Amino acid sequence: MKEYLELYWAFFRIGGLTFGGGLSMLPMLKYELVEKKGWVDEETLLDCYAVGQCTPGIIAVNTATYVGYIRKKLSGAIVGTAGMISPSILIITILCLFLNNFLGNVWVQHALMGIKGVVCALMLNTVISLAKKSLVSPLCVVIAVAALVLALFTDSPTVLIVIVAAIAGIIYEKIKGDAKGKEDAQHE
Repeated sequence: MKEYLELYWAFFRIGGLTFGGGLSMLPMLKYELVEKKGWVDEETLLDCYAVGQCTPGIIAVNTATYVGYIRKKLSGAIVGTAGMISPSILIITILCLFLNNFLGNVWVQHALMGIKGVVCALMLNTVISLAKKSLVSPLCVVIAVAALVLALFTDSPTVLIVIVAAIAGIIYEKIKGDAKGKEDAQHE
């Protein structure tokens, strides 16, 4: 039971103390799950995050579900997910009760403007950190640039961009593997 409470509480803190969605949560996910708890290594966390981006739903919730599953199978997935969504449910419920009274307040508007700026900076930091760890080959860089161009300048669905990138990676590795096999056969 202690492990489940620890799992719930870790994701509750992440869900309650970060703003701006999945990208802005990545530094806290890394700190809490990799550095502090040692539940997953950094590569596994990035894999969980990538799966979270490719599956329907909220990235942070999907990541919590996946990490929870790694820790304690289905029950861990449920507990991790519950921990991640509980703060949002509580905060949204409270905000709904009081927000209309404060939305017109100039101080609240200024505070929200400042929070938006911080969220943008955190997201940029996360993107740079992800790029350093993920763009490990020229092909990764080409795929990242192509995906960015498609996302910025076309109406291509995100899921299509992800699928095409995955297929490109599979084809590249297959061709690379076939070429290596031929090279090894020539040396024998």
